[in-house]
Amino acid sequence: MDIKTMQSFVAVVEGGSFAEAARRLDLTPAAIAARIKALETDLGVELVKRSGRSVRPTESGMRILEGARAVIRNIRDLRAMALDGKQPGELRLGCFVSALTNVLPPILKALYARHPDASVFVTPGGSVDLCGKVGNGELDAAIVVEPQFAVPKNCVWEAFMEEPLVVVAPAHLAGGDAHELLATQPFIRYDRNIYGGQLADRYLRDHQIFPRQRLEIDGLLAIVSLVHEGLGVSLLPDWSSMWKSLNVVRIPLPGRAPLRRNGLLWNRQGPHAKMAETIICDAHTIFRNMQGSLPSPRYRRDTPAGCSAVSSPSGEK
Repeated sequence: MDIKTMQSFVAVVEGGSFAEAARRLDLTPAAIAARIKALETDLGVELVKRSGRSVRPTESGMRILEGARAVIRNIRDLRAMALDGKQPGELRLGCFVSALTNVLPPILKALYARHPDASVFVTPGGSVDLCGKVGNGELDAAIVVEPQFAVPKNCVWEAFMEEPLVVVAPAHLAGGDAHELLATQPFIRYDRNIYGGQLADRYLRDHQIFPRQRLEIDGLLAIVSLVHEGLGVSLLPDWSSMWKSLNVVRIPLPGRAPLRRNGLLWNRQGPHAKMAETIICDAHTIFRNMQGSLPSPRYRRDTPAGCSAVSSPSGEK
């Protein structure tokens, strides 16, 4: 029994087929099947069953699944601790879905500038789920919206950017009053199961605005695309850097708008804690310096002591 056979088993269960596991591990399906067979022979039980083109775990397979995942994590962590930062090993990084396209890339660019040989496995998901995975050790760190609950004692969360709520409207409504548009135009609501949607809902209730809701949906880019098609207006965290190609306008709210804060949660006792601290330092620098490309969000200016500057995507230092 070795880590490669366990990695193959976990990949088969998560991918649902030998072909998908082979794609993830850059092997052939025959090699994956051979590894699974070797593990079954070693343990003396059947671990997976074929059902057409798909594969599902047996009862015995389900019993060892979490244990196999834990063994893989522990071996990776031991390697990272043994290397002591000389070669950082694999960093397991979570990222909430909306941040995959404009927050994650510059952070990874800075990370690879410091650690060209770093291996990073990125897990997308919802912020609440990602926080849980950092807490239980499944992930080393995660880019998430500010948790609305106490984070585990072994973890720390720190913000690196803030996004005010804005009204997003079709271009022909440019110059309109934000509250009037919310009250009179068809409204596309950001999912209230998401923190940004809850923030928008609270703002509407606090200002006694009762919109003509047309639909409720998750996904910032999906909502802005619907606004682009003229289906209504919305109240969203300001991600206008993603909307440049769409025929929409952002209309600020009167007064001080509520803010959604994004940041990094990491396990400060984990083997990759130093790398996570590097990421948060770089994130402060990057998003403070990206005012030209991201004009609307407000960024924290208090870069932590000891953080050295990195080049931002705009070329500023």
